[in-house]
Parts: sequence; C-alpha cells; structure tokens
Amino acid sequence: DVGEVYSRLLDHRPVIQGEIRYFVKEFEEKRGLRELRVLENLKNTIFETNERVLPKCEQAMQDNLSETFKRLQAANTMIHRLQEREYEARKLQADKVMAREEKCIAHWEEFMKEQQHKRAEVDEEHRKAMERLKEQYSEMEKELAKYVSF
Repeated sequence: DVGEVYSRLLDHRPVIQGEIRYFVKEFEEKRGLRELRVLENLKNTIFETNERVLPKCEQAMQDNLSETFKRLQAANTMIHRLQEREYEARKLQADKVMAREEKCIAHWEEFMKEQQHKRAEVDEEHRKAMERLKEQYSEMEKELAKYVSF
C-alpha cells in the first residue's frame, strides 16, 4: 500500500517520461527531419567547396600572385631608377648652388677690396684737400694780418 501511494504521489518519472516522449514525437512530426536535410546539404556544400572550389581558388591566387609579384618587382626597379635620377639631379643642383655661392663670395671679397681701395683714395684726397685748405687759410690769415696793422 505504502509503495503504491508513494509511486502515485511522489514518483513523477512515468509522467515526465510520457511528456518527453510526447514532446519528441510532436517535434519530429512537425519538423520532419528538416535539420537532418539542412545538415546534409551543408555537408555536400562543404565537400564541394573543399574538393572543387578551393583548389581553383588556390590556383588562380598563385597565378595572380606571381604576375603581381613580377609587376611589383618591375615597379620597384623603376622607382629605384627614378630615385637615383632625382638624387643625381639634386646633387648637381647642390653643386651648382655651391659654385654660385663660392663665386658670389669671391665677387664680394673683390668688391670689398675695391671699396677699401676707393676709400683709401677718397681719404687721401680728403687729406690733401684739408692740407690745401689749411694752407689757403693760413695764407689768408697772413694777408689779413698785413691789413690789420693799418
């Protein structure tokens, strides 16, 4: 008796198992093994991709990469030549600038020497003019001194 009361009141396993069976049966009927078909289609797609598409992609990539690598090498060589030409042009330009600068410095030094020489000439002329004026004024003072005595 106690076992039967216990099984009816406290043992829920038969009820739960019945509910689980009902749920699985409804789920399988309504879904109709759709997931299995979807998984099978995915498996076929993956197999086709691995066996056919991936090798074609790898081959196309290898072909394109080798061609691209050759083009990059050619472009790199051309850029290197351009850089060398530009470097030579800049060096030539810098040499021209240095030559002009040295020429300007030499011209400036020559100009400054000429200016010093002219300044010396002007100073000499000024000194001579000052001496003539001193002589002239001293003669004029002598002449005035003659007239003052009157």
